Amino acid sequence: MKEKNICKKLSGSYLNDFSHIYIERGVLDHPAAQQIVHKFPDARTVVIDHYAHIFNRPRQNSIVQKRSRKLILAKKEVDFIYRGSELCENFGEENFYYSSSILNCIYDCDYCYLQGMYTTGNVVMFVNLEDYFAAVDALTEDKKIYLCLSYDSDLLAFENITGFTNRWIDYAAGNANLLAEIRTKSANFSAIAHRPIPDNVILAWTLSPQAVITQYEFGTPSLEMRLKSIKQAIAKGLKVRLSFEPIMMIEDFERIYGDFMQRVFEDISPEDIRDINMGVFRMSKEHFKRMDKLKGTSRAFAYPMHCVNGYVSYRQEEKLKQLVTEMVPGAEVKKLLRIQ
Repeated sequence: MKEKNICKKLSGSYLNDFSHIYIERGVLDHPAAQQIVHKFPDARTVVIDHYAHIFNRPRQNSIVQKRSRKLILAKKEVDFIYRGSELCENFGEENFYYSSSILNCIYDCDYCYLQGMYTTGNVVMFVNLEDYFAAVDALTEDKKIYLCLSYDSDLLAFENITGFTNRWIDYAAGNANLLAEIRTKSANFSAIAHRPIPDNVILAWTLSPQAVITQYEFGTPSLEMRLKSIKQAIAKGLKVRLSFEPIMMIEDFERIYGDFMQRVFEDISPEDIRDINMGVFRMSKEHFKRMDKLKGTSRAFAYPMHCVNGYVSYRQEEKLKQLVTEMVPGAEVKKLLRIQ
């Protein structure tokens, strides 16, 4: 079968069709795997023994592979839940965890740490969510936890393929000790708009100025599309989380971010916001080195950087935080702001 690159409009942006789907032998009959395969009737399916044989192959080039991604359906065997990274905002929650039912993202943000973590552009979906739920059951037996579900991918962006977001929401509705966050850059709220969403599920949108989206966030929906999705969530009675992260250096920074803050809060009232987090671009030194080697000409890394305590960021990190904080309009909005 010839390789193809058919674009389908899914999840508020254009996703590449998968020409090949690799399926672990152990999940061939899993209902979630069958449902996903059914979405791609023209894809060539290849049975494999373990996802790592494809996903972790040596001498892969993620930039080339992203032109024609392959999908891998697998079963997660261990480590369903991880302790949250200190690079991420925990919003004051002591028991901060994350979980990854999808590895890799359909978007291609120039600054994303996943490019320093994975050597491939292919995507893994772990179809056995029931085992994730059992792990959360055990973890929350005697304590409350804060669990980020969209950590190494964009769960809502894939929802029209996987249905994972809806399944996690169903599960959260029955576990009072779970506070779950689903963060997205998608414009796909419509995929979950039909259903009740309990108070212990936080929907969080990552927002950037349109100039930053155009320059750095390839394949993602526009700012206007994201705002439209947020307003749909608010109209349903939900309080949303906003994430201004990562703040990126860009020519004419002050005008671009100033106009961005004005635009965001033209339509969104402080009363409709749960909280806001803000952080300047930074990542671990190890991931940065790999990305810089892979994408040394990227404009994301064209500004002066420094490394402090093993993390790389702009030398002007503190100044950028101050500038953007000053741009946030009104005392009521500033009260909701958490700065990393």
